[in-house]
Amino acid sequence: LEQYYETMPKSFDLQIFVEDTTGRTDLSVLTVQIKDQNERPVFRGNLAIQRMNGGMFKDTKTNSLLSSFQYSLLPKSVPFFISESGAIFSTKVFDYEKDPHCYFLNITATDPDGLNSTKTVNVNIININDERPYFTTEQRIYRIPEEQRLGTIVANITAKDADDEDSPSRLFYSIQSSDRYFSINPSTGVLQVTGRIDRESHPLRLHPNISAIVRVEDSPSGGHYSEMEITIIIEDINDNPPECNTSANENTTAGTFLLDLRNYCIDNDVDPSNNQFTFTGLSGFGSNNFALESTASGRLLVSHLWLNVRLSHFRNIIYIYIRIKPVNEFFPVFSHLSYEFNVPEITKVGSIIGRVNARDDDWPPSVITYSIVAGGGTRDYTNIFWISPTKGDVRILARLDYETTQKHIFTVQASDQEKTATVTVNVLEVNDEEPVCSPNFYSFQIPVNLAVGTNINGFRIECQDRDSDPRSFRYFIDAGNVNNHFTFSPSAGSNTSRLILASRFDYESGLDTNWIYRLRVYITDDNLVSARDKTTHLVKTGTVTLSIRVIPNPTTVIATTPGFTVVTKRENIYSESAWYVPFVITLGGLLLLGLLGYLGFLLATWVRSRCPPAGKAGSTPL
Repeated sequence: LEQYYETMPKSFDLQIFVEDTTGRTDLSVLTVQIKDQNERPVFRGNLAIQRMNGGMFKDTKTNSLLSSFQYSLLPKSVPFFISESGAIFSTKVFDYEKDPHCYFLNITATDPDGLNSTKTVNVNIININDERPYFTTEQRIYRIPEEQRLGTIVANITAKDADDEDSPSRLFYSIQSSDRYFSINPSTGVLQVTGRIDRESHPLRLHPNISAIVRVEDSPSGGHYSEMEITIIIEDINDNPPECNTSANENTTAGTFLLDLRNYCIDNDVDPSNNQFTFTGLSGFGSNNFALESTASGRLLVSHLWLNVRLSHFRNIIYIYIRIKPVNEFFPVFSHLSYEFNVPEITKVGSIIGRVNARDDDWPPSVITYSIVAGGGTRDYTNIFWISPTKGDVRILARLDYETTQKHIFTVQASDQEKTATVTVNVLEVNDEEPVCSPNFYSFQIPVNLAVGTNINGFRIECQDRDSDPRSFRYFIDAGNVNNHFTFSPSAGSNTSRLILASRFDYESGLDTNWIYRLRVYITDDNLVSARDKTTHLVKTGTVTLSIRVIPNPTTVIATTPGFTVVTKRENIYSESAWYVPFVITLGGLLLLGLLGYLGFLLATWVRSRCPPAGKAGSTPL
């Protein structure tokens, strides 16, 4: 019994009953005293697993055993020590990325008599966000030709975060410097072309190198970040033919030196290898009346105003025409002073949303080039819209969001004499935002005898939707509602609703067997949409998860849940010290004798009434 000294009574009274062969008996009481004996120490509480954050300071306290025993710690090689009071301290600053993630400590507690016990403690090092992300892309200089198609991939910027060693990295990329030509995907780090790149236009004509500062962050706001500078070199392509602007008087006499073509012809390409040309001959009606001094000089003797000069541009033969040049006296005119396009916010990126058009009354007609010269950007994207330089088609380059910007205004220029028109893009609202509810996860317990109609634990859900009326919400439980015990009230028409117990639990008859309910709640924003339009109307759905544990009564038998029941049994045992026992026996005997005497009196009375005494002589017998 020594091992139970701390939990059992300290003495016991034993009744000793003795009987001999003649039937004589005696009863005596034996008192047994339990003495305490020193036992091994026993650890209290759960010391199995302790957690420490990576990067904690030296001497960080992990746990205290709060006892006066002497403690020791093994193995000695671990970076921990234990104090006399049982507090465990670290001896170094932990680095989750370099140190082991788990330590096993054997703690021995010894009492003054030398008895001891040993407990193993598992110390887990927890990772915290203390590392900066770093770029794994080594390339810093990229080369691309000019006039690349929108969406062309320039570079794939990659990075890693040492904090995400055991899980996929969640890094966010952005371009810090203002740039009109490129954008980067915030999730993948893919750098793409988002604006027209013309090597012959300024400032690229003088400075063909574009620098961009790329930032990578491990949190969308307030996290650690790193930056690097990349350079994109724009290479010239041979995309411009030589152009010659010449004029001559109609009355030029035959044999007269007309002009030097090199003074009037130019190739707009920047790279010298793309802008050299020579003159190779004359052709056309009446060309025999003209003479070219040499292929390199370009000096032309003319006796007729209309001719074709064949121009050699490297390996390509380009034909130019020298003619009387008309004066550009008319400005291009847009068909409308302003344009207005209505575009749903869910329109696919790259779609054509409208067209602008301008005309020029000059003859022959001038080539009109369209470009966006102002507006059309947001905080996140420099250019949301792109216009075809030759056709005037307007496309979207990024997703529109009605909840952020309802209207975009930008200016389009026709390049002949730089006439402009204003374009207004109205973003049309579409139900593309889903309800967001708080809380979106909740766990609680309820008693099995909870009354029907009760608001369970006072639970109240509140939902918001950026593009839907609060009356448009509808609540229903999609999964986990076995036997339909739970419902929401109101079930529609409000942005708030309460969880209600709809029917009582019945475990006794076996109707209910689940003690834990995991409910998946759907919140849709289609309550105000007619049944006819719900097939075509865009509906968004939010999700909330609830975990409910039913707590049984003490008498409820749970067939599916193992457990144990403690039964306490009491018996009456005779003791000489129980003075009331003889009194109760004596009183009971007297009452029994009185009852028997009364019953005998009643019996005698009945006999006398049935059998009277004998009569006198000569009387008639009964």
